Amino acid sequence: MRVNNQVMLVTGGTGFFGQRFVRQMLAMGQPRKVIVLSRDELKQWEMRQQLNDDRLRFFLGDIRDVDRLRRAFQEVDVVVHAAALKQVPACEYNPFEAVKTNILGAQNIIEAAIDCGVKCVLALSSDKAVNPVNLYGATKLVHEKLFVDGNAYSGQRQTKFSVVRYGNVVGSRGSVVPLFLERRKTGSIPITDERMTRFWITIEQGITFVSHCLGVMQGGEIFVPKVPSMRIVDLAKALAPECKVELIGIRPGEKLHEVLLHADESRRTLECDEYFVIAPESTVLRLQGWDHGRPLPAGFIYSSDTNQRWLTLEQMSEMVKPFLQATAE
Repeated sequence: MRVNNQVMLVTGGTGFFGQRFVRQMLAMGQPRKVIVLSRDELKQWEMRQQLNDDRLRFFLGDIRDVDRLRRAFQEVDVVVHAAALKQVPACEYNPFEAVKTNILGAQNIIEAAIDCGVKCVLALSSDKAVNPVNLYGATKLVHEKLFVDGNAYSGQRQTKFSVVRYGNVVGSRGSVVPLFLERRKTGSIPITDERMTRFWITIEQGITFVSHCLGVMQGGEIFVPKVPSMRIVDLAKALAPECKVELIGIRPGEKLHEVLLHADESRRTLECDEYFVIAPESTVLRLQGWDHGRPLPAGFIYSSDTNQRWLTLEQMSEMVKPFLQATAE
């Protein structure tokens, strides 16, 4: 594992993904030190009480502050960048704030990593970055391009940058599962459109995939996992079969279906057994070490409505069971 005997820093380390990823790295990996960087002192304090590990450090800071990042990145080997503003309505209402965190924050991460000699940076993205229709997706599109092209900025220095792009995480804060569980109490579940589909990934699958990508990244890749799709109406049935469905119409900035890989990207994408690897668009950058990847057919699109893998109602019910149990307690 790439983190063995290394110093790792996780931005947004007190978030939904960050906390669980840090736990997994401490439990399964052999890092010399894991640094949690976030703005939330209360969550850091709570995390410190829950995790009693001498390898764990906490660093208050904001990715908008490049000087603070340079201080935090001293002697760090690996950075996993999970900090972001990701709530679509909040980003639409506060566009400048979304740009400052998701775009300018990405630039700060890149500059601080290069200046401090960080070996590799893996940034987390979203399916919303593909053909974006809302500001959050647009900031994530720029975020991806910054990290891929950050490899050209590093020049002869050792810092490598790659990106992981995946879909909706089951039960993440602000996602549809907590919303449906809350609305379940009213006897009615709001659905924007009966045709709507989404890619679906558990937090455990996301952590496993990020860990794998850390081990194989060479710099410049965008990694896309092969994950199943699900219909939002089926999710509502799995979470609240006794509730009626209320159709409310698609909201501003919302897609009917999500795309993880579009046709223009597929021309420079290699397929592996469990994921896709998108090569850099820049002629300055070249992928190395992916001879085992297979080219995709012309015009290939990886969309949630045409996906070959689908979750059944029984599988969805099993995936959301922990959240139903937590609600019942």
